[in-house]
Amino acid sequence: MSWLIPACTAVVIASALATGALRAQLQRRSILDHPNERSSHKRPTPRGGGLAVVPIILFAWALYADKPVAGALAVVIPGAAALALLSWIDDLRTLPASVRLIGQAAVVATVLALLDGFGLVFQGLLPPLLDKIAAAVAWIWFVNLFNFMDGIDGISGVESIGIGGGLALLVLVTPAAAPEAWYGAAIAAAMLGFLIWNWHPARIFLGDVGSVPVGFLLGFLLLTAAADGYWAAALILPLYYLADATITLLRRAARGEKVWRAHREHYYQKAVQGGLSHAAVSGAVFAANLLLVALALTAVTMPALSLAGAGTVVLLLLFWMRS
Repeated sequence: MSWLIPACTAVVIASALATGALRAQLQRRSILDHPNERSSHKRPTPRGGGLAVVPIILFAWALYADKPVAGALAVVIPGAAALALLSWIDDLRTLPASVRLIGQAAVVATVLALLDGFGLVFQGLLPPLLDKIAAAVAWIWFVNLFNFMDGIDGISGVESIGIGGGLALLVLVTPAAAPEAWYGAAIAAAMLGFLIWNWHPARIFLGDVGSVPVGFLLGFLLLTAAADGYWAAALILPLYYLADATITLLRRAARGEKVWRAHREHYYQKAVQGGLSHAAVSGAVFAANLLLVALALTAVTMPALSLAGAGTVVLLLLFWMRS
């Protein structure tokens, strides 16, 4: 795959240029995210960077659709586009949480129903029908947690690079793994181009139009890797996001709070409130993700030991954020 690096470079450049052009349009139309008591920024900032990033990712995927997951892309790409449209409406008008959740569930259920030959994500521990239902629940949760975690400058960019890049490396070192390296690499490259504009201090935000479909696409890649037998790696790569979002949700639920409402209680948000800069926190997440990528690769032959190592990395990161 000697073409992979030049192709990724082209995606990075296209994403950076498209994001810069889009930022000017959003600013001109006053489509801005204004600071409030739940936000972590201090000045109005253009929101909707996903309008540049997501089409580039989908176009890049479609160009390479003659490979083994081509049949899946015929339903996954329209699904991501539908979620982008729903999320853009939400960015502009703030849809009820129930409407967003129903829309996401409808897309995930439709895609899973239409996927041909999708393997057992939970490796035979559940009957096929229950496996598909559990996969749908996990996918919907991942889409939402990816959106929840997009709360400070740079964090979704570094997380996407970690997961997408990690999946690409997994394919390159284990050629039998699916999906093809290009799909994860294309997401990582597009988000790197966006990160040029989103690094602290951010000049544009991803918006739900970006975080929801990107989470959907990454979720598809992770579920596909798990169904192919690389379940430990699929769990390790997003482990920080999974841990922060899930622990925070359970703590809020235990207090009887409305968990679907925006808040500032995630570990990374507490770290910023405690005086750390956005760049420092996102940089720490990136460093942790490098370790998680390495552990995901070793999980191919040593799953238990790699999972223990990944858990330790994430626990140390969470402790650092709250200290």
